[in-house]
Amino acid sequence: MNFATTDLCDDNAELLDDGTLAVLPPVYQHYGQHKKFSGRATTLKVFEDNALVRSTLETQGNGNVLVVDGGGSLRRALVGGQLGVLAQNNGWAGIVVHGCIRDVDEINACAVGVRALGAHPQRSARLGAGTRDERIHISGVAVSPGDWIYADADGILVSKKQLA
Repeated sequence: MNFATTDLCDDNAELLDDGTLAVLPPVYQHYGQHKKFSGRATTLKVFEDNALVRSTLETQGNGNVLVVDGGGSLRRALVGGQLGVLAQNNGWAGIVVHGCIRDVDEINACAVGVRALGAHPQRSARLGAGTRDERIHISGVAVSPGDWIYADADGILVSKKQLA
């Protein structure tokens, strides 16, 4: 994985201008062992309910990035240590959560990249509410299934196409 988000922005200024490439605001915290990750987006829209997050991470990730629109809720965690292990073991490149995680020490021990707004000790509901593989909006940026996600220490990019 040889990229830097700064270089991708510099080399693709026209894509930033036309909206093909977008930068998420710098509100996401780094978790997990992989500070740098990239892959195609698999999208979820949930609210304080992580049953769909679990069932998705139980499938083979094939190097994809799970992007979870949790509505920006800071009241419950959508990803915990067990889900971090599932992501690692099932080949997910990373997880971006527009919401919270928990079990930070456990997630930091996983060989996966995770970005979230913060940590919260309370677990989410498990009712199964939500949708998968639909266009979502996180932090004002649209993310469609199959978009490319690039994350490193400088930020998170969402691209409509794979970048060189």
